[in-house]
Amino acid sequence: MTQHVVICAGESSGDALGAGLVHELSALEPGLRYSGMGGTQMRAAGVDTLIDVAELAVVGLVDVLVNYPRLRRLFRRMCRHLETQRPDLLVLVDYVEFNLRLAAHARRLGIRVLFYVSPQLWAWRSGRIKRIRHSVDAMAVLFPFETAVYEKAGVAVRYVGNPLVDRVRPADKPIRETLGLPPATRLLGLLPGSRSGELKRHWPMLVATARHVHATHPDVRFVVSMAPGVTADRLTDLAAGDDLPLQFVEGEVATHSLMAGADLLLIASGTATLEAGLLQAPMLVFYRMGALSHAVFSRLVRLENIALVNIVGEERLVPEYLQHDATPDRLARDAADLLDDRDRLEAMRERLAHVRERLGEGGADRRVAEMARELLHYGHLRSSDHREAM
Repeated sequence: MTQHVVICAGESSGDALGAGLVHELSALEPGLRYSGMGGTQMRAAGVDTLIDVAELAVVGLVDVLVNYPRLRRLFRRMCRHLETQRPDLLVLVDYVEFNLRLAAHARRLGIRVLFYVSPQLWAWRSGRIKRIRHSVDAMAVLFPFETAVYEKAGVAVRYVGNPLVDRVRPADKPIRETLGLPPATRLLGLLPGSRSGELKRHWPMLVATARHVHATHPDVRFVVSMAPGVTADRLTDLAAGDDLPLQFVEGEVATHSLMAGADLLLIASGTATLEAGLLQAPMLVFYRMGALSHAVFSRLVRLENIALVNIVGEERLVPEYLQHDATPDRLARDAADLLDDRDRLEAMRERLAHVRERLGEGGADRRVAEMARELLHYGHLRSSDHREAM
């Protein structure tokens, strides 16, 4: 009988991770059947997606509360799918709160669970380790320091490395050539995020920032990277930038080309900062959330840095602007100062060289696939001593 794997991702970054896992697992175990929730990349890899990640893209406490009835319907749909299909394995990719609840339901059904990408227990809500111990068979973690907390709690864990190390490479074609711009053109990259709430809070701010920069630096061009599912029309509806020299790019290759080639990035905190760090891209990292979400966040989170690139680097490699510090005036002033100081930009690039060193070697997709294969064949990991991904 064909074995069935259900795989669930809740946003575009998880969709990419899920697709990489499916590609590698299909090579190790041909003939597996895949279903679940994901996006374009997982569908292209052969996953029959019942739910698209676009239906799940919410961020912050208020967004979750407003969208709770819809999210609950989607959650119940996935629960019914598990109940009727009884897959051999459930793989959950990030999207923590939704997926941990799904893991608990799967455990009650006797379905094995592999959780890929650890919740940031080292930052906040460390009590979730109890939920994980009771509902997850194995954890695949991206950073070596994450293994200790799971080993202490008695959860099977394996450090697999970070898949971005394999995935993030400079494009063959320079971004200025792609856009038809002279080689000496100064470029400021704008990356507002992917979720609906992020776009609403970030895009108008970035347009205002670009206007400030344009007023003092009319030679600078602004290039916007659009995440999957985001369109130029959608951004224009939120804030029009017709009076600015704006150009739009989409897709992973074009985004990495922009990161590698822009003079400076204004980038929303998230996985994208790590991608940019791997390409040694000078950046200013910002993030805004709803007032209620920020009130909760500021009381619970124990991090000195919020940007993944700074967390991985274990120091403030790039500036951060959170909540009230993320204003058009301040971002524009600091961006303009950096654009005019080539030495500071180069120094930032040199500091970011340490990011790739800290993330180790590639091969994360294959290591996660091997974990999934062991759970399919044996019901558990064959050995807990698999931490050599460096």
